[in-house]
Amino acid sequence: MKRLFVPFLFLFLLPFSYSCTSGRFAGYQLNQNDAAAAIRQMLQIGVQESNFSGMFSKEAIMTSVLPEGVRKALNTVSMLGLTSEIDRFTTTLGTAAEKTATNAVPIFASGISNMQFTDAMHIIKAGGTAGTDYLRASIGDSLRRSIKPIVEAALQEYKVNDHWNEIVKPLGGNKIKLDLPTIMAGAVTEAMFRKVAEKEQQIRAEKEARTTTLLQKVFSKSWT
Repeated sequence: MKRLFVPFLFLFLLPFSYSCTSGRFAGYQLNQNDAAAAIRQMLQIGVQESNFSGMFSKEAIMTSVLPEGVRKALNTVSMLGLTSEIDRFTTTLGTAAEKTATNAVPIFASGISNMQFTDAMHIIKAGGTAGTDYLRASIGDSLRRSIKPIVEAALQEYKVNDHWNEIVKPLGGNKIKLDLPTIMAGAVTEAMFRKVAEKEQQIRAEKEARTTTLLQKVFSKSWT
């Protein structure tokens, strides 16, 4: 009889134990302070865990980074037999962009830490990429300005402007101006936003992605 009692007791307690674990935050009520802190934490994780390798391929630079006028100029240069020079330029530019993104992580992290919210609870309830969207709208411009010196340093390190001037010489290089620091600051910032948005969606959707108690509390249920 005693042998039968122990298994039955185990079977009785198992669902109770499971419900306690799964309902760890059953009585928790979302508040403005926790909502704001969770958004900051979520965005910080998105920035710090980002991997920018391969984000600035030749195709990406040609289709979504360089202005249309510049792309036309490069196509013309390619027709003149300088395809290898263009490849070298886009590869070097991509390398500079990746380095900029990596070096800009502390600036993004600092900006996120200082973000102010008027209604953080609305951002939590909105779902999707509402946190990233708020980041882009509230401090996107200041982030672009802040990383511009990092862009300029990377461009100088890899002599990207020199490569550009050599490429467009056959077209009258002095007539084709390219504001690479401004273009790349915008491109790098948007690339970082995309990475943060991916992490936000993951944290909202996947329990395993909520690596802190705060994220577990705030995103453990739908607040809509």
